[in-house]
Order: sequence, then structure tokens, then C-alpha cells
Amino acid sequence: MIEIPSDLNPDLVPLAFLLGRWEGVGVFDFPGDEKANFGQEVTFSHDGRDFVEYVSHTWALDAEGNKLRPIESESGFWRIDKDRKVEVVMVRDQGVVEIWYGELADQKPQIDLVTDAVARTAAASPYSGGKRLYGYVKSDLMWVGEKATPEVPLRPYMSAHLKKVVTPDQVAAWAKDLGDLPDDGIAFFK
Repeated sequence: MIEIPSDLNPDLVPLAFLLGRWEGVGVFDFPGDEKANFGQEVTFSHDGRDFVEYVSHTWALDAEGNKLRPIESESGFWRIDKDRKVEVVMVRDQGVVEIWYGELADQKPQIDLVTDAVARTAAASPYSGGKRLYGYVKSDLMWVGEKATPEVPLRPYMSAHLKKVVTPDQVAAWAKDLGDLPDDGIAFFK
């Protein structure tokens, strides 16, 4: 279920499906790096202004699903205009700053992004740009990322399936709404 917070900037309503804390797993695979399953925690939040704040942490997992080591962390800001064009400014812990542009699909919660500008520090690994696809599918957030370097053409390198994390406060608020339901539950469907 997509909830639209009452204090959300009206310009951001099309991005409301992203809001919340998400956790899940995915696959990392890029030439020159060790292929790995990874865990991920993503938070999309807002403070009433015209952007959504984004923070992501990923870590390699062993065969039993235990954390081994960090893979990458990134943070940034997402905006959308009245024509459903999305812009993202993102910083990665590896010394990369990116500007992404894309758009929200018509009639579905899906965003396609492509890098427009990339800046790297001297210590950063080679990186030329990328593409990402985010989608809200059956109440889950899924994404796939593609990456290019001067040596490797654009190719998929990460993808994940994330589930929304529900806090105890949210459960308590939902429980208050249950008071209006009939005792037997069946009348609700009549």
C-alpha cells in the first residue's frame, strides 16, 4: 500500500511510493570484482521541502546470509517536476558524485534514470556512468543498476529486491484503525 504523508510537499506525491525504509537482498557482479550476494538497507525520507532524501548501504553476504564486508554506500536527493521528469544528485563513498536524469513511467510506479554527469576523486575507481531502473512491484521495491567504465561497456552490475520495514509506531497506528472493522471480519467483505 502506498501512503501519502500529509506533510509531503505536493510536488513529491508521484514519488510517494519510494518513501520509507526498505531492506532486502540482491546480486553484485562486475568484471574485476568478486561476484557476491548482498544485503541492502535503503531509506527514502522527506522533510516537507521539494526533494526526497536517499541513503543506501550495501554489504556482501556469505552463503548463510551473514554480513561479510561493506560494498558501497550512497546518499542523495531526488526531485520530480510537473512533467514527471526526475533528477537525482548522488554521492558515493567511493569518491564519485553523479547527476542522474530520467522520468517516472506513465500510469505505473517505475523510474528509469541515466547519468548525465560524473565527477570522481583521484582515489575513485574508474567509472564512466550508469543506468538504473526502480519499480514498485506488489508492495516491494525492486531495482537494477548498470555501470560502465573506460574498460567495460555499460552492463548490469547490481540488482535487489527490497521489502518495506514496518516500525512499531506504524503498527500501533494501523491497529487504531481496526476499531471500525466488524468483529467477525466477514462483514467487511459484504
